[in-house]
Amino acid sequence: MTTVLIVDDQPLQRFGFRMLLESVPDTDVVGEAAHGTEAVRMTAQLRPDVVLMDVRMPGMDGIEATSRIIASGGRSRVLVLTTFDLDEYAHAALRAGASGFLLKDARPEELLAGIRAVAAGDAVIAPALTRRLLDEFAHHLRHPTDASAEDPRLSSLTDREREILVAIGQGWSNSEIAARFVLSESTVKTHVGRVLAKIGARDRVQAVIFAYDLGLARPHTG
Repeated sequence: MTTVLIVDDQPLQRFGFRMLLESVPDTDVVGEAAHGTEAVRMTAQLRPDVVLMDVRMPGMDGIEATSRIIASGGRSRVLVLTTFDLDEYAHAALRAGASGFLLKDARPEELLAGIRAVAAGDAVIAPALTRRLLDEFAHHLRHPTDASAEDPRLSSLTDREREILVAIGQGWSNSEIAARFVLSESTVKTHVGRVLAKIGARDRVQAVIFAYDLGLARPHTG
């Protein structure tokens, strides 16, 4: 059973999400919040597996709420729902620690699958989509440092793990990485897990941001 807190300032939107989630046996809506402050308080109180987070809300928005929820060190993971084409703050929620994004017009089965994936510790956004998202907002990202090689998190990686990190940053899937380096997908999965642990990334999305920040991945220019 996956417990979910719904956060959205629109009552009808919350109602729709609740109806969908309660229609399947493996999700349980434990509460609803109408703004970020309430979301932070209710997450601390209810400790849901997944916080389904709107971005644009009055008062504390979803980005700040996500940042506070993640900074608290609790078990809850955040899945952000956004109209990506309009929301210029999408990349900030990733930095705040969100485990992924879905569009508000996602199909019901996509939303349910996304919630299950986040609850299981995975990132919702497919690697290629992650790359396109970061390319779109690359001008907002911090400039990589010239001394990236001196970052202690990088120095803790083996040569193979560093290659895997670069591949993650380039938006490659596990199967693509396996083909490129002639490895089994299970071996790649093991390497990815070790890379995430060593760089302190919660999931693959955060690893992509790390790779961008240190200049290991670059936006497309053409």
